[in-house]
Amino acid sequence: MKYLVLLCDGMADTPVAALGGKTPMEAAVKPNIDVLAKNAQVGMCRTVAAGLKPGSDVANLSVMGYDPHDCYTGRSPLEAASIGIDLKDSDVTLRCNLVTLSDDEPYESKTMVDYCAGDISTQEAEKIIKTVDEQLGKPPFKFYSGVSYRHCLVVDGGTTDLGNMTPPHDISGKVIGEYLSDSKNAAGLISLMKKSNTFLKNHPVNIERIKRGLRPANSIWLWGEGTKPSIESFEKKFGIKAAVVSAVDLLKGIGKCAKMTVPQVEGATGYIDTNFEGKAEAGIKAFKDGCDLVYMHFEAPDECGHRAEPQNKVKAIEYIDSRALSLILDYFKSAGEDYRILVMPDHPTPIATKTHSSQPVPFLIYDSRKAEKGVETFTEKTAAATGRFIEHGPDVMKILLEK
Repeated sequence: MKYLVLLCDGMADTPVAALGGKTPMEAAVKPNIDVLAKNAQVGMCRTVAAGLKPGSDVANLSVMGYDPHDCYTGRSPLEAASIGIDLKDSDVTLRCNLVTLSDDEPYESKTMVDYCAGDISTQEAEKIIKTVDEQLGKPPFKFYSGVSYRHCLVVDGGTTDLGNMTPPHDISGKVIGEYLSDSKNAAGLISLMKKSNTFLKNHPVNIERIKRGLRPANSIWLWGEGTKPSIESFEKKFGIKAAVVSAVDLLKGIGKCAKMTVPQVEGATGYIDTNFEGKAEAGIKAFKDGCDLVYMHFEAPDECGHRAEPQNKVKAIEYIDSRALSLILDYFKSAGEDYRILVMPDHPTPIATKTHSSQPVPFLIYDSRKAEKGVETFTEKTAAATGRFIEHGPDVMKILLEK
């Protein structure tokens, strides 16, 4: 038996006027997913438990079968694991975004123009983070380069008692002053953010980006504090070998912490220009190499939600269906082995709010051995109408694995 989790990050949404009152899931042409849905268990699942923030960290841990209440120590330590940072128990890590802020002064009066600095390339970002570390990376601070706009700060002997370190994608288009933590413990970190703006606005990479009509990465933004994670091996927990295929350090970090195979996919970007076929091929190779389960994560729908790009969100869903799932289904059919497929988002990322929601998400579980009474098309409404509901998110993995 083989198992595929097709995790479409942030795919669930609310009706969008630009899509004729449809959600992106309703507007998308996704024949492969809909064929599965006709013969699958379909319902809704609560992936974000009460009292937890609806981050991709918490939600994906839940879908993977881990209770965040038991193992979650923060977002950035998981990304640090992917980057390859060997954390000490006394280290505190923070996510370090490269962002675009407006030119208003003082710093507190600036607006969050773009939480991802125009989707800056990894090559450009590496140069900027190198400069940030040269300028600001004095003990106890050390900066590490990640992928695109996503990077990491490690604080030796730091604290997680930092007040509200707001995720930048939650405040797009807003003046940042009221979203800067006023905790005394965060003062040094806020100072780093302010100092970064003084030299990054004139950084050679940014000068070139402006000449090309692109947004500059003119500040760092720190958030997502945490400590060294402790996640049980997936194989020990569930008795099968697994792999994670993703473009983003967060998911790759969870995979590494859970002792799962984590292949690198050339051209995987985390956005709609990602290498959909390459990710499918990496998943197929993982199956051929002995993995029983592949957790295939696509960030693109989430990014399109954050950017309020309804047409691109529809396109992202369609690409997942036509350029990735189709290849996996062809492999399963040619291999002649039984398989089960779970398709779901981790959380909604509504176009209307441009940020994550804690609302339950639709799921489908297809089993090649038997036909269930499913739904005609896989959407938020059809899933809710079945009345099937998984209250405890981590149970969805147990159901997939028939445990």
